[in-house]
Amino acid sequence: MSNTYGQEGPISLSGLVSSFIFGVIGIWMFSEGKRKIDFRITFIAICLMIYPYFTSTSITDWGVGTLLCGIAYFIW
Repeated sequence: MSNTYGQEGPISLSGLVSSFIFGVIGIWMFSEGKRKIDFRITFIAICLMIYPYFTSTSITDWGVGTLLCGIAYFIW
């Protein structure tokens, strides 16, 4: 039987932790973006909340999340 979920399988602890951490940051940034009426921050927050559904390895989870947080830091 072949594994159709990617290299690491369906669920990894690192993937769950990164999804939780960046999801919480995304929720906080979304509320701050709405409060300040900053659509760039709101868009990055939405990206932070949904990108883990489209990445397949832990390295890309952490890399994309860190990159999006860095972009938000420089915009803020």
